[in-house]
Amino acid sequence: MKIEIINRSKHQLPAYATSLSAGMDLRANIDAPIVLAPLQRVLVPTGLYIALPEGYEAQVRPRSGLAIKKGITVLNSPGTIDADYRGEICVILVNLSSEDFEIVDGERIAQMVVARHETVEWSVVETLGETGRGEGGFGHTGV
Repeated sequence: MKIEIINRSKHQLPAYATSLSAGMDLRANIDAPIVLAPLQRVLVPTGLYIALPEGYEAQVRPRSGLAIKKGITVLNSPGTIDADYRGEICVILVNLSSEDFEIVDGERIAQMVVARHETVEWSVVETLGETGRGEGGFGHTGV
């Protein structure tokens, strides 16, 4: 699929690391390093702008390596970029570790997955069909 993109960053376009990767890395596009203190959050620009086709979204997700090694994650994970959004893609990062984390220009800070979605049309009813699970939720199946 082809997606229009404007790259106002100093970095390469997002790309798949392997032929079977679902996500493409997003890089920080900043003039100076950002120090993210424990429990602090920050909006990090990427310098990228996209035009998704109708029926698609881009999901911004954490990078597993940053999460496990440094405690850095995407706060509103997954963040959604709607097809009608034309602003800069920015990533909300949070530091869940007990140590400062420095974000440098060009650092891979998140990954982006482009996915199809459906538009819902609600059908109001008085009852819902029965299932084996019924109303069981949150831990109802045991350990």
